[in-house]
Amino acid sequence: MLNVGKRLSISSLIIRAMMVVLLSASTANAWAASSDTGYQDSSNYDARDPWQPFNRKVFAFNDFLDRWFLKPVARGYRAIMPRFLDDGVTNFFSNLGEPINLVNSLFQLKPDAAMTATGRFLFNTTFGLGGFFDVAGRMGLPAHDEDFGQTLGYWGVGTGPYLVLPFLGPSDVRDASGMTVDYFSPENLWSYIHAPDWYYLRGLDVVDTRADLIPAEGLIEGDRYTFLRNAYLQRRQFLVKDGKVDDPFTSGDDSDVMLKGF
Repeated sequence: MLNVGKRLSISSLIIRAMMVVLLSASTANAWAASSDTGYQDSSNYDARDPWQPFNRKVFAFNDFLDRWFLKPVARGYRAIMPRFLDDGVTNFFSNLGEPINLVNSLFQLKPDAAMTATGRFLFNTTFGLGGFFDVAGRMGLPAHDEDFGQTLGYWGVGTGPYLVLPFLGPSDVRDASGMTVDYFSPENLWSYIHAPDWYYLRGLDVVDTRADLIPAEGLIEGDRYTFLRNAYLQRRQFLVKDGKVDDPFTSGDDSDVMLKGF
């Protein structure tokens, strides 16, 4: 009975998410067509980004917080954190996401990826001290990030307009909707962590992720907004299609690290 109820709750989440995405995408396209969304600098205009004036303002807000608050903390974190501890923290938070990877792999009809996510979670949780050590990776079970935004893309739902979210950064209508479903999913282990521990761990996760992105900043060229937008959209396309696209941003280790943070 519990399993049936769980499946029904997941199914309802899927239906609601797809309705939200389709409605949002149609509303966005209608809004873009009926309003003046043209960006003043036509050289930077991109049809995928009809809300560019708004997005740039949110980007500037996020960039201000990053430059003056988050990045200095992340630099201090890198300076005092031994490499093995830094890797362990990253592994721990990655392990928390394996149940989401498992469920979305099943939704995308990828049994091999689902088995890999299951094995990674079991081995890393039991033998890797709660995920601190990536035991599964050394056993030949590489991580495969899957989320509900990718699931929607797998089933043909379009991205909708590009969207920069306050505090969260680059996204689009489809991925923002998928993020909401993943957040409220019963497979999201973060939902079982309560305050104040949730705030401490989330803060550590944000700082650790930002610290891992610092070495990749040298790859950014030209307009930061444009570069990060294009990198995000190409990375998401790469993930949705399981790498079956040409993606110049994933040719090196540093670029891959940067794009995983989007």
